[in-house]
Amino acid sequence: MSPFASLLMLFMLGLTQAYQDMYEEIPGDDEETIDITTAILSTNNGTSELLMEGDMLLPNNRNALKCYSNSCLWKKSSNGLVTIPYIISPQFSGMERQKIEKAIKSFHGRSCIRFVPRRNEYDFISVENKGGCFAALGRQGGMQVVSLNRQGCIYHGIIQHEFLHALGFQHEQTRSDRDNYVRIIWDNIDSEMAFNFYKQDTNNMNTPYDYSSIMHYGKTAFTVNGRDTIVPNSGAKIGQRQGMSRGDVARINILYGC
Repeated sequence: MSPFASLLMLFMLGLTQAYQDMYEEIPGDDEETIDITTAILSTNNGTSELLMEGDMLLPNNRNALKCYSNSCLWKKSSNGLVTIPYIISPQFSGMERQKIEKAIKSFHGRSCIRFVPRRNEYDFISVENKGGCFAALGRQGGMQVVSLNRQGCIYHGIIQHEFLHALGFQHEQTRSDRDNYVRIIWDNIDSEMAFNFYKQDTNNMNTPYDYSSIMHYGKTAFTVNGRDTIVPNSGAKIGQRQGMSRGDVARINILYGC
């Protein structure tokens, strides 16, 4: 192969990698026909689980919405990596398993998080085909379920969203400083669902509010009349479900000291 051909090949490989990096962080892939809220809440409709904000399991050992202490973070090894064992239910097809593994491996190389197949570890994540898309907030101790219903949750961004809950991350629109960035239109929310929009005492890690976060719900979340419930002050789009934003990755690295 000539030197020119070699350089051309390296250039094309570089463009391909740049495109892949951009693809995961910018909304607009083929799967994104509806926002993340619609996808998750419609799949979770009718589940028997007690869920906060639509997709966070209520644990019985602590406050579900306070997870910024060492007690609910996954342990870091002496090599600087946070290794999280997992198993995937045999109910998933081979293709579904590939999608799940692709999504969780997207954390690798961009953070110190490493999801690894479980051997005999006590703390681990069990990915199961239950009645919706949901997860508990942070490490619970022992086996904890991340539910990815086969009929509505096997999308790259939704898988990342639920695993981010398992890492300890809340929804972006419940940040303590959210009123500076979005308006909650309470009149468009069922009064029985209003608790899902209460601000939380979050650790924002000195990072800017992130409209593009995979953890940000869409503009019609929990709407009772089809009208918007979350209105960004800047007119930004919210609710993308393609993949983690750069801000999401930055917050992982800050929280876990990567």
